[in-house]
Amino acid sequence: MNVLLPRLYAILDAAFFSSTDDLVSCAKVLVDRGCTLLQYRNKSGNARVMLQHALELRRAFPQSQTPHFSHKQGEVGHPKPNPDVATRLIMNDRADLCLAADFDGVHVGQDDLSPEAVRAIVGPDRWLGVSTHNPEQLREADLTSADYLAIGPVFATASKEKPDPAVGLEGVRRARALTDKPLVAIGGITRANAASVIEAGADSVAVISDLLRDPAKSAEEFLRILR
Repeated sequence: MNVLLPRLYAILDAAFFSSTDDLVSCAKVLVDRGCTLLQYRNKSGNARVMLQHALELRRAFPQSQTPHFSHKQGEVGHPKPNPDVATRLIMNDRADLCLAADFDGVHVGQDDLSPEAVRAIVGPDRWLGVSTHNPEQLREADLTSADYLAIGPVFATASKEKPDPAVGLEGVRRARALTDKPLVAIGGITRANAASVIEAGADSVAVISDLLRDPAKSAEEFLRILR
């Protein structure tokens, strides 16, 4: 499958939200400002809550009725509607919940099911992403049916309790040289350093914390920086 990643890959971490309504409201703001790829992440392990969140997100963004937006080259300000771009929902870790909520794809880490096991569950038409943290892992993931690969953490991050060592921009350059698949950079990425990550070879940047302080303003600024 040929996957075209948007520059901005927004991650909605349930730990940052006090309720389902807050989570969905933030997602709506991000999509309204131009985000077209959202990953739902919940490390609590509570499958019932995860499915509730996921179903509400899917309900908020029906596959055939999602409002779509994009920035044109040189355009400043609020994004304009673009009916040709779909908002995709990605489930972190859980292939079963990806199917249950009818998400558009799943993203797995090194401690989750293998990419091929996940592919067998979700089928050929959903997106499959794999996290990697060093060249060896990336080479292995490159040989799988994953549609895109992630490398990180690029910079120090507080979004994980026990993060892997930061790979830096050199790690992104090395990863770019090792795969032709779309490459997502993640970990400590902010509006201040996002452009340098793209310049190092990433096709997309995954962002958690720096999108949540002021979702509307942050999303607009990220998209303006990254286009």
